[in-house]
Amino acid sequence: MSEKINVMVWNEYRHEKLNEKVKAIYPEGMHNAIADGIKAKDLNVKTATLDEPEHGLTDEVLKNTDVLIWWGHRAHGEVNDETVKKVQKRVLEGMGLIVLHSGHFSKIFKALMGTNCSLKWRVADDKERLWNLAPSHPITKGIGDYIELPAEEMYGERFDIPEPDKLIFVSWFEGGEVFRSGCCFERGNGRIFYFRPGHETYPTFRNEQILKVIGNAVRWASTKITITDVCPNFQPLEKISSKNK
Repeated sequence: MSEKINVMVWNEYRHEKLNEKVKAIYPEGMHNAIADGIKAKDLNVKTATLDEPEHGLTDEVLKNTDVLIWWGHRAHGEVNDETVKKVQKRVLEGMGLIVLHSGHFSKIFKALMGTNCSLKWRVADDKERLWNLAPSHPITKGIGDYIELPAEEMYGERFDIPEPDKLIFVSWFEGGEVFRSGCCFERGNGRIFYFRPGHETYPTFRNEQILKVIGNAVRWASTKITITDVCPNFQPLEKISSKNK
């Protein structure tokens, strides 16, 4: 059996404590709902939250994480800049990163994209239909033509991100908007997947298809490599004969 993929699900874990509606949907926290939903024989899944020491993302934890899943919203500004730098370094070295929903405005996603990552939004129980644009891609394995969510927060274009290396899903919303909802990027040696669904007041992380996409994305994003960035003075492999001597 191949080596397991070490997955860390990171969540602010604030809405579930402060909002009764969110608490009713995710009494155990969104991080645990996601972790439980993607558990499989090939995945070793753990969780961490904002209020833990070092946000639960110590050097040792990051060193042993193959893929980090990130959900943040109301407390983006409370994430320590030093932790953001450490996560960014690990992504560039080869750690996979999956950014969910409002994590588009997180410090780490902005740092890796180099843009504002702004968008339009509305909470009005819009029906969302996520169209599968890449049926042969590993992230969409087991997913049909589309995923339909009866109610979600609307995100609309323009989404201020760089052009994705691969666009996996485009969402249509009941109010008429569209949105690039599944975007693949490569940064350094790491793979990044942004996946739009997951507003805290809807049971989106109970949806089997949404969880299947996240699990598939974990496997796609796991490179199982760590290449530390260096800038060496490299000696030639062959003898160089200079004509200018």
